[in-house]
Amino acid sequence: MKIAIIGTGYVGLVSGACFAEMGTKVVCVDIDQKKIADLCQGKIPIYEPGLEEMVIRNHKAERLQFTTELKSILDDVEIIFCAVGTPPDEDGSTDLSYVLEVAKNIGSHINNYVLVVNKSTVPVGTAELVRKKIQEQLDRRGVEIAFDVASNPEFLKEGAAVKDFMSPDRVVVGVDSEKAKSLMSRLYRPFLLNNFRVIFMDIPSAEMTKYAANAMLATRISFMNEVANLCEIIGADVNMVRKGIGADARIGSKFLYPGCGYGGSCFPKDIKSLIKTAELIGYNMHLLKSVEEVNDRQKMILFKRLKEYFKGDLKNKKIALWGLAFKPDTDDMREAPSLVIIDQILEAGGYITAYDPVAIEEAKRRLGDSISYATDIYDTAIDADAILVVTEWKEFRLPSWNVLKKLMKTPVIFDGRNIYEKSDLKDHGFEYFCIGR
Repeated sequence: MKIAIIGTGYVGLVSGACFAEMGTKVVCVDIDQKKIADLCQGKIPIYEPGLEEMVIRNHKAERLQFTTELKSILDDVEIIFCAVGTPPDEDGSTDLSYVLEVAKNIGSHINNYVLVVNKSTVPVGTAELVRKKIQEQLDRRGVEIAFDVASNPEFLKEGAAVKDFMSPDRVVVGVDSEKAKSLMSRLYRPFLLNNFRVIFMDIPSAEMTKYAANAMLATRISFMNEVANLCEIIGADVNMVRKGIGADARIGSKFLYPGCGYGGSCFPKDIKSLIKTAELIGYNMHLLKSVEEVNDRQKMILFKRLKEYFKGDLKNKKIALWGLAFKPDTDDMREAPSLVIIDQILEAGGYITAYDPVAIEEAKRRLGDSISYATDIYDTAIDADAILVVTEWKEFRLPSWNVLKKLMKTPVIFDGRNIYEKSDLKDHGFEYFCIGR
């Protein structure tokens, strides 16, 4: 089987590499000529553990190819995945212009049956828009060519995407024809040795499943952040509460960790899109609006505590920032809490020295020289008035507190991810502030 994947961003590149790893012939297509040239040279545009080696290995084996010419490969493929970006519009709705442009190009150039699969995160009803756009181009050409449209949303976690793809909890596939179901079954058959489930359903349900899953996870995070804030006021320990409720099999322990807010390319965008989708049909998603509001407030919590500690005066204070990416094992800074914190500190007259194991270059691209960049956590701490822990990278877990105390001007830690124990910090002469304890 040979397939094409249009879009070599996070979803497209991971999907292409993993399908190739399982023996499928894959052609990844992108209009960005430099990106394609770099990929052919083994240069990966994103940081994702295990991805670079997989791309290089499969490209060398000629199972994974890269091109800018969609038209040239259409006659050879049975399935075309659309994995282009779906950024949010200003009103929170999803911009489908890239998806529909792909559909238009497919309709303009196919000569044989193909199955077109939406891998991008798209609102319910997008498959029908894609089908209509392809058919419009076929009608314009005056040809009758059969095709199908399907939905196969991704559920990859950044930082564990390769593992998730190769051994997923489930694969959701929305189809409306037996031929489409047969093709998708053939494609995923090599993965069945790992004993995961392929769940077939109708297309609108598959499109909705992606949004519902992310909305549930975001809701759990915001719920725990609300509980954590209340725990601080009434004198409870949110870590104990988390363990207590997580032991309930109906609840489980995942996504119950409070912190300084969620970010990334999925949760914020998908919550906004789902709220907007509901608004367009006259339904008010009260709960999800609250989830979003809680998260927006939570991103401010470290800054507020920092400002309170210094009695409202952050002018000329040097703040060490540990972590820039929205989560560990990625360089993704989209909607990251660090960006909100940095803006607030700079506006208040403070200045920042930041360190992140992999996101420094992305930060420089976004922030330029508005902040300083360090080579490690100790470099950030030199003459620092405070340390803010924003991303829970593993290398932050066991620092030398004695060294840090000697380097800092003021030994105080604001832990936005509850990595440390207050007693340990107190023993080393630090003041320590965290979330919900």
